[in-house]
Amino acid sequence: MIEGKLTEYGQSFQNKAISNLLTDPDFLRQSIEIISPSHFDNEHDKWVISKIISYYEGYKTIPSLDYFKAEIKKIKTEVQKLAIKEKIKDVYSISKSEDHKYIQKEYINFCKNQNLKTAINTSVDLLDAGNYEDIRVLINDALQAGTQQEGGHIYKDHLEERYSSKERITIPTPWEDINVLLGGGLGPGDLGVVAGNPGGGKSWVMVAIAAHAVKMGNNVLFCTLELDEDYVGKRFDAYFTNIPVNELNATSKPIIKDTIAKLSGSLEIKRFRAQKTTLSEVETYTERLINNGFKPDLIVIDYLDLLKVKNNKDKRNQLEDLYTEAREFGKDYNVPVWSPSQVNRTGAREEVIEGDQIAESYSKLMIADFAMSLSRTREDKINDTGRFHIMKNRYGADGYTYNADFDASTGIINVKGKHTQVSSGNPEIPRSGSTGRVIENLISGRNTY
Repeated sequence: MIEGKLTEYGQSFQNKAISNLLTDPDFLRQSIEIISPSHFDNEHDKWVISKIISYYEGYKTIPSLDYFKAEIKKIKTEVQKLAIKEKIKDVYSISKSEDHKYIQKEYINFCKNQNLKTAINTSVDLLDAGNYEDIRVLINDALQAGTQQEGGHIYKDHLEERYSSKERITIPTPWEDINVLLGGGLGPGDLGVVAGNPGGGKSWVMVAIAAHAVKMGNNVLFCTLELDEDYVGKRFDAYFTNIPVNELNATSKPIIKDTIAKLSGSLEIKRFRAQKTTLSEVETYTERLINNGFKPDLIVIDYLDLLKVKNNKDKRNQLEDLYTEAREFGKDYNVPVWSPSQVNRTGAREEVIEGDQIAESYSKLMIADFAMSLSRTREDKINDTGRFHIMKNRYGADGYTYNADFDASTGIINVKGKHTQVSSGNPEIPRSGSTGRVIENLISGRNTY
């Protein structure tokens, strides 16, 4: 995201930056990955920076004054020789105590700023050609300058920070039992996955989670890759009004209108083309919403597996990349992300769907912060019942299975309590860390949980 405005870093700042690079070996070492001659306005500055980079690559330290004297002798133009001599004299004459802490701290922002200027100038041509995705990549890359150089969490120095009053802000699900396990709900940057068989109600679960968030006063972006926007909207109408979706008609509009008026949050439903849309395009759309005043608190993507992946890897590695990007997407925008997922053939027939029955489960379980399955057999669909099974929980215990009443006409789902049978043999004991065993089994080829 682009925040703030471009800053003008004048010649004085640039001279001091070069001086610091020439006199502080630690600063040069920390900055070498992001240094570029293109960041500097003056051609003589660019020459000096290029020599600094070349020398460091060969000797892993700052160049000496003797090195510059030798390099200056190689310059054929006398005018250029004199100009660069003056430049070297100027930067070496700057006192190290003169703003050096500020200059070094600000250097990363300087690099980002200059990269962004270049990206914007380049984007003019790309805009004319309609290459919007390339523009987004350019801008994003520019803003990532120096990310690895920024300070981390120093264990000894950050004790107070670890135990400060900062609380984890969560978006709760409609089900209190699930929220208890999650420590309140899914938090910013968390990825939640709900697995189930085709036609089993996964999309209704997504509607329930999103609708509850809206009721709680949150802004929700609901991305659909299967169903039309109008039909998804009708599902929300059914959920909010408790009128079966197939009974909604023109006469329902006054009730719907009255119900919507009482909602404290906002909902944006956007359809993207399956297998044609990349996650980057979803990010671009999200950025546009934010710029127009709609900041999502929760994002639902129904569903991730239908997004286009821009590589030639096998299916498992493609999904691993996609789910990793989705999690980072949530972190970038500081929101939880939910998505349904398909189960394999064996999972479709099970009373309780386990972790190793998710399609390409290893990749998804490894990356997700929270994963649960929804099991609904033929008898369940007749009786409006089902079961949620907690497969992975980064914030607490997993292995629990819960009975649920499931109304597939309104999306109203009620969790009633623990299931009488779970695969562990004891429903009262949560199998904390059971996901690790799933992954071990997947690697070894075993199908046991």
